[in-house]
Amino acid sequence: MKPVVLLVGRLRDVIANVVVQLEHLPVEWLGAHNREEVIHQLEMEPKIACVVMGGSMDDSTRGELIGVIAQRRPDLCIHVKDRESGPEGMAPFVRRMVEVDLLQDR
Repeated sequence: MKPVVLLVGRLRDVIANVVVQLEHLPVEWLGAHNREEVIHQLEMEPKIACVVMGGSMDDSTRGELIGVIAQRRPDLCIHVKDRESGPEGMAPFVRRMVEVDLLQDR
């Protein structure tokens, strides 16, 4: 069974691009772009193994989403990407986090 990763980011194109670039990994990808979508994904998919959050959201929004995720699923590891690497840094960051967090022991 493939682990499920929730990708959270403001820019839909960036999330879609990550999925395309990393579709070869044995992972099922979900996306969310705001609070409501994050809550929906957490409620609908109990098999989420980790969350990766992009750097395009402001600190207040990121903090709120981390709180929402931690309250509903305290078992999840939340990886937060830097801002400096920009949108093009999202796929490499996600790859590193997934390989370390989920795929290393497979």
